Formats: sequence, C-alpha cells, structure tokens
Amino acid sequence: MELRPPAPTGDKTGDRKPAGRKSKGKRAAGKPSAGARAQPYQAPGLAARRAAASILSRIIEHRIPLDPLVDERSGATLFRALPAQDRNLVRAILGTALRRRGEIAAAIAHCLDRPLEDKAGALSALLHVGAAQILYLNVPDHAAVSLAVSAAMADKRTRQARGLVNSVLRRIARERDEILSRVDPGRRNTPDWLFERWSACHGQETAEAIAAAHLAIPPLDLTPREGEPANIAALADELGGTVLPTGSIRLQSPGRITALPGFEAGRWWVQDAAAAVPARLFGQIAGKPVADLCAAPGGKTAQLAAAGAHVTAVDISQNRLRRLSRNLSRLGFAVQTVTADLLTWTPDDQFDALLLDAPCSATGTIRRHPDIAWLKTPRDIATLADLQARLLDRAVTWLRPGGRLVYCTCSLEKEEGEDQIAGLLARHGDLQRDPIAPHEVAGLSHCLTSNGELRTLPCTTFEVSGAADSNSAQSGMDGFFIARLQRLT
Repeated sequence: MELRPPAPTGDKTGDRKPAGRKSKGKRAAGKPSAGARAQPYQAPGLAARRAAASILSRIIEHRIPLDPLVDERSGATLFRALPAQDRNLVRAILGTALRRRGEIAAAIAHCLDRPLEDKAGALSALLHVGAAQILYLNVPDHAAVSLAVSAAMADKRTRQARGLVNSVLRRIARERDEILSRVDPGRRNTPDWLFERWSACHGQETAEAIAAAHLAIPPLDLTPREGEPANIAALADELGGTVLPTGSIRLQSPGRITALPGFEAGRWWVQDAAAAVPARLFGQIAGKPVADLCAAPGGKTAQLAAAGAHVTAVDISQNRLRRLSRNLSRLGFAVQTVTADLLTWTPDDQFDALLLDAPCSATGTIRRHPDIAWLKTPRDIATLADLQARLLDRAVTWLRPGGRLVYCTCSLEKEEGEDQIAGLLARHGDLQRDPIAPHEVAGLSHCLTSNGELRTLPCTTFEVSGAADSNSAQSGMDGFFIARLQRLT
C-alpha cells in the first residue's frame, strides 16, 4: 500500500491477565488461595497460531480484507494483543497461507478421507495455518502440529476434531517432499476464474507467468522526493537499494520501514514502481491547478505536489484523507483536501490536469495482497467497471480545454482498463488519446500498446539498453493500466 509504513514494532503489549490478590494468613501447602488463582497455561506461540487461524477464517468466510485485520491500532483483537515478534509471525503465516492457498488446500484434501463440511471454516483455517508452517515456513514439524492441536482444543468449534488435526498435519509433514514436488504451483494457487480471464486477455503463457510471479514476496519500492538523478543515486546508496529505470528505488530486504535512512526527514515514500508512473505523465505542471481524484493514501498526490502543482486531493473517505494528510505532513507538502463522493461533487473551477486512480478490483496487486485472489468475484469486476465509467464521465467535464486526464487502475482486467478508454472516447467526442511516448516510461517502453497506453504485469521486467534485464532486482511490479487523454474543446 502506498506511503503507509508499518506501525512501530516495539509494542510489548501481551495477552497476560493481572495476577490475583495475595491470600491472607496461612494456607495448606501446595494449595493456591482463592484470590490467587493460577492463570491457564498457554504454550509459547499458541496465541499467535490462534490469531492467525481466526484472521484467516474471517478473510475466507466473511470476505474481510487482510490489511485491516492486521493493523497495529485497529486490527483484530487477538492480533493486537500479541507482542511485536508474534505479530510478525502472524503476518508471515497469513501471507504464506494465502499465497499458497491452492497448494495447501490440495495437500489437506489428499490427507482427508472425505471433504470438510462447508460449515467447518474454523477447522479449515486451523489446518491451513498448520500446513503453511510445515510446508513453507521454517517451523519444526512437531511444534506446528502440537500448537495446531492445542489451538483446536482451545476452540469449542474444533475441539472434537483435534485428532483429525493431528493426523492430517502429521501426514503432511511425512509427505512434505512429495507435496512440494508437484508441478505448476502458480496455476494451482490461482482461482480458476481469474486464470481463465488472464489467459483470454493476455495469453496462457503470460497468465502462467503472472501466477508464478504472485508466489514471490515482492521487494519494497520507494519514490524519492528529489528527482535529480544524482540525488536519487546517492539516496539509493544510503538505503542499500537499486535505482530502477523509472526513477524508483528498490529494496530487497528493507527491514523496519520507519527505521530506514530518510524516513523521518521525508526524503521518500513507499510506492510501487508501476504506481509511480501515472503522476509523471503530465509534463510541466508547476503552478497549475491539478486534481488527484480518489487520492488516498497519497503517493500520487505527493508526486504532483513535488512537481510544483497546486493540488486538490479528493477522496470519499474522511479517515483515508486524514491518513493522506499525515503522510504529506511528514514529507513537507501542503495540498487542499476535499472529502466528497465524485459522483455528486462539483468543483468550483476546472483543472489543467486530472489524475483518476479509480476504484478497481486490484487484481494487479495480488503479489503484495494475496488475499485479493480469494476475495474478489466476477461480479465485483462488473460492478467496478460500471463505477469507473461513471467516474470518468464526470471527471472529463472538470477538465479545461487542452487539459490532460491520466486514468489508471491496478487491475489486470480489460474491462477496467482498455475497454474503459474505448467506451469513454465513444461517448465524448471532445476527447482524444494523448499517447504515452517511449521516453516517458524508461525501461517500460515494451509495455506500451499500439494505442500508446501502458499495461504492466506482475511478471514485467524492466528493459535496459533495449533488452530485458535478467537481474531479479529489476523484475516484477504491480499490474497497472495507464492511459492519457486530452480535452480538445
């Protein structure tokens, strides 16, 4: 997620309860007093496994996104009660359980005599959490199994199935090598409907590459505040990162974000390399009125402000705009913010430039948000495509003659990209494409379509000197569609 650093990991809050009162007078040896009842013993790591299973169940059964559930301040109660080290473990377990969900489900099914009942969501989540640790995380088999059984016993919904939990996970541990040797993990971990869509739109070979890219934990990309190449290079050296052709800085193992050099000074912000492209496509906008529509959390807003524009940041969520304001305050930028629904809002005046990063299915960000693959449905895409069309129809009326509109979505779906622009041009005769030129997207010119629109994919590799760079540090980014238009009259 753009701009948002994780909360400090120094929080030592645990889930211990206050001790009971001391007893008065003598008591029998070895017998606790009534006021000093011993707290139930909880094996180290058990609370983290229970939290992971609970959160996974809420994601799959109730379609709640992962990020809000693991928020340091407002996330799930079981998660917030954990010490920092255990919270990091929960994130690792959940990321793996979601990223490898298809493989894990197949392994569990192989070890069951019959499928789990539909209402056995809590049991399924517990098995997935245990299997994720055995198959993909550096957790001893005996610990993963023992803690899963203890977690099953601690929950009345799964208590009667503790024997099944034990037998299934022990078998997965015994057959781990066979399970991990099975071919085509990327395809197995992609829901059928998504893989079929990507194959139809991008070709089967590319769909397979997209699915494979989702299995790798992505690097961290930063947008530097200062755009001069020498300054970017110096900052990259200080951070231990690599400068990408587009000007972003990539870190492979960043550690705690807030502890990185330049964070407190506002010298950079977190933003995927692909997400940083749209705001760079307006040309000279210093001193011009520019609107960032659907602006939060503010990565693109910061880019526009850094370019010297007079920015109006509009978002429907007041809470998200507060977060945007906090982010921009750290960076030292001041912009006008407006809390409004774009379907009913009307600005006081027109703009020279508009950036619409429209609400979308976000299927281009699955490598960073693996829960999306299991949360979205075909109906979501149709609903969002309709919303995008309505937003575009309103936004173009706020553009001055000669002004530019940059439209983007972090989606891999044509309905939310190419089809939107084709439909918009058919409805508005006073608009024309303003094709993106190869020199404007250094290293990504091979991602330009014949219409001058940009389509990046999770498997996209930057080009260096006209050829794909085999360096893994240059590989991968969010899947984005970006188009630029100009109003004629």
